[in-house]
Amino acid sequence: MRVIVVGGGVVGTMHAWQAVERGHEVVQIEREAEARGASLRNFGQIWVSGRAGGAELETALRARELWERIGKEVPGLGFRANGSLTPVRTGYEYAVAEAAAGRADAAARGHRLVSAAEARSINPALRGAFEAALWCARDAAVEPRTAQLALREALAASGRYTFLPGREVREAVGGHSVRDDHGEVHSGDCVVLATGAWLSGLIRELAGPDLPVRRVRLQMMQTDPLGEPLTTSVADADSFRYYPAYASPALDALNTGQPQTETAAAHRMQLLMVQRRDGGLTIGDTHEYEHPFAFDTPEDPYDHLTEVVQALLGRPLPKIRRRWAGVYAQCTDPGRVVHRQQLREGIWLVTGPGGRGMTCSPAIAETTANELGW
Repeated sequence: MRVIVVGGGVVGTMHAWQAVERGHEVVQIEREAEARGASLRNFGQIWVSGRAGGAELETALRARELWERIGKEVPGLGFRANGSLTPVRTGYEYAVAEAAAGRADAAARGHRLVSAAEARSINPALRGAFEAALWCARDAAVEPRTAQLALREALAASGRYTFLPGREVREAVGGHSVRDDHGEVHSGDCVVLATGAWLSGLIRELAGPDLPVRRVRLQMMQTDPLGEPLTTSVADADSFRYYPAYASPALDALNTGQPQTETAAAHRMQLLMVQRRDGGLTIGDTHEYEHPFAFDTPEDPYDHLTEVVQALLGRPLPKIRRRWAGVYAQCTDPGRVVHRQQLREGIWLVTGPGGRGMTCSPAIAETTANELGW
């Protein structure tokens, strides 16, 4: 088969990986010189811990397995099974963590409630004050800024892969073909449109105005090297409010009895933090849903995140090196991991994994490949 993939982010690149791995020829088209969207502007976390039970958790666990397998083939991904810790400091927070550790699927997630002393033995950089922590052994991480580059290099070595950057696909031509803005037509047995948060142009034309996908904006930052290992990813208890795995009466009590701070509530915030291979920390994030998004980034969320991180680390945060905003596409049906739709014969749209894109992309692509009979 010959597969045309439109979109150079992690979802598109994982579709290319699945096709090449199954012996097919792939042409991947990206409108920028390099992918610049949500696939780079994220934590690089393979985040199993907070996923909804059922299909979402099954997808995340399968993706975690595939990430580890691909990571052994492509060391440049920087895959590491670092796990995560969510420290808790109050009775409300402890109760949510305890409920999560008591779920029927807790073992599958690798969830376990640990004491503060055990948490510090797992991650000695956590010197701040907290009572206990929720440990997730199944969480992992990769390097988001270089993952696509490493994957493409490995794909190119197959001899069955072509990457065409700086081309925007403008038109669907007949069956199984698209035309780019250079006037070139790309034909194959199947076209996969994995354009992320770019939902205008050809996507709007083919999918119509009622596409069940919305765009979400987030803010993040990265520091200079910490100067010591942060051996796990780290979240704060506000993350309980944003992940479906933590829904419980204990969470209802947390939301009622311990509301978020004004800044955290206004920007729908949680702390997620992971250390990069150079020692710096990637820290976020916020959630903004109202369009149009502002062109600038307010400073209050960064101040809040700095305060939370310093309290957990028990030390000043290193100098902030970078700040950025990113936009990702999120399916509006919470029961679906991704929006997968046949737009016309031979042309499929795969978008809207939301904040699950980096985590779930290998399994999303595998499902597409299986359903399309690659």
